[in-house]
Amino acid sequence: METDGKNKSKRDILKDIDPSDALYILKVLMEEDKKFEDKIYQIAVKMLSEVDSDDIAVEVYNELDRLEVEELWDRSGKTRYGYVEPSEEAWVMFEEVLKPFVEEMKKYQKLIMFMEAKNYCIGIIKGIQEYEQESKSEFKDWAIDVPAEYIVRIMDEWMKGNPDSKDIAEVEEIARSYTEFN
Repeated sequence: METDGKNKSKRDILKDIDPSDALYILKVLMEEDKKFEDKIYQIAVKMLSEVDSDDIAVEVYNELDRLEVEELWDRSGKTRYGYVEPSEEAWVMFEEVLKPFVEEMKKYQKLIMFMEAKNYCIGIIKGIQEYEQESKSEFKDWAIDVPAEYIVRIMDEWMKGNPDSKDIAEVEEIARSYTEFN
């Protein structure tokens, strides 16, 4: 096995690179050889195409269920700048947890991967619904209307991607099955 001057093997170096180094290396490979660009594209499309709404729902549920009522109390109430209503801060915290999921859904829309965006939307909705129905979190008591209202928000955001009427009907039915979506 080849080593550099510091007796570090190629494999050790490759294991120790961070994500930004890996991205730089991929970009260099793509510029140097069209075959690498095509292969990287194929891998990316395959990876991005594997959106399982049930997996997303589990992730959403788990992240929401980690919200702690103690953190809500720490972030709300009387502050040096006035008063922060706990129910308003609960909304903010809920939104902070879901922001990465919404951004991922938007990424799929931007990439014109509409089926994947729809599946991501469905996963977010199902995760919120499961949280609303199953979670025993004390935090949930401070965010009573937030899950249902946020589902409407998720739907509105997803519809900005101009889904077709069949997909809209499917997602609305999923949302309607747990909430009063109109």
